[in-house]
This record gives sequence, C-alpha cells and structure tokens, in this order.
Amino acid sequence: FLLWKGHCSVHQGFHPEHAAYWREQHPDIHVIVHPECCWETVQAADSYGSTGFIIDAISKGKAGSKWAIGTEIHLVNRLQTEFPEQFITSLSPYQCLCSTMYRIRPAYLLWVLDKLAEGVVINKIVVPKDVKEGARIALQRMIEITG
Repeated sequence: FLLWKGHCSVHQGFHPEHAAYWREQHPDIHVIVHPECCWETVQAADSYGSTGFIIDAISKGKAGSKWAIGTEIHLVNRLQTEFPEQFITSLSPYQCLCSTMYRIRPAYLLWVLDKLAEGVVINKIVVPKDVKEGARIALQRMIEITG
C-alpha cells in the first residue's frame, strides 16, 4: 500500500465535536459520515460509508428517525426533501459545498457526451508513461477486490 495524506476538503470540515453536539441535542440521533472525513470523525460516528451507503441507510430509516450526516450539503438537502418524515441535518453547522460536485449536472453531462459524439474530448486526463503501468495494476486490483 502507498499511503498519503490526501483528503477531500469538504469532508475535512466535519469534526468529532459536531457529533457530540448533535448527540447532546438529540440523544437518539444516528451520526453517519463519509469515510473521507478525518479518522477521528469516522471513529465518532455511528456508521460510515460511501455516498451510496449513506443514501441506502437513510432510505431504510423509519419515520421519526434522526440523522446527522457528514457529507456534501447538496446530498443532505436532497435527502431532507426525499424523506421529510425523518429528521435529517448536516453534521456541521457550516454549509459544506463541493464546487466540483456542484458542477456535475445533467446539462453539463449531455454537453460532454455530445462533444464525444463529435470526436471532441473534454477535460482529457493524460497519465504519464512512467505512472501508467502502476496505475493500471492498482485499478485492476481494486476491480478484482470488489468482485
């Protein structure tokens, strides 16, 4: 394994103190966070997982259940709208907006696909030759692990 101190700036905005605050306000709240939060925040949560994991957990939640979610605010807002019978809030009192994710919209995706159909590649990523083989091996191993 090659370990590095990479992070997502949005998820780094959630802290164990936020979990403690919500538990003080609502002792029955379930704190669920994205694994890109700092280690201490993940450890303070009741559960953690990918965006899909979070969506699945909330969708299975019962009416009246309470959730403090440590992930990007647009997802939290969407879940609040989709599941009004549950109490859903952002783990942090600050709006954690991911400007990159915010730009991914159906109209933008359609534009990129239309350009590809025209033979124009938008935002092409080029991997240097000296990195390519190691990256290919790493990706292949990840695919094999997920079955």
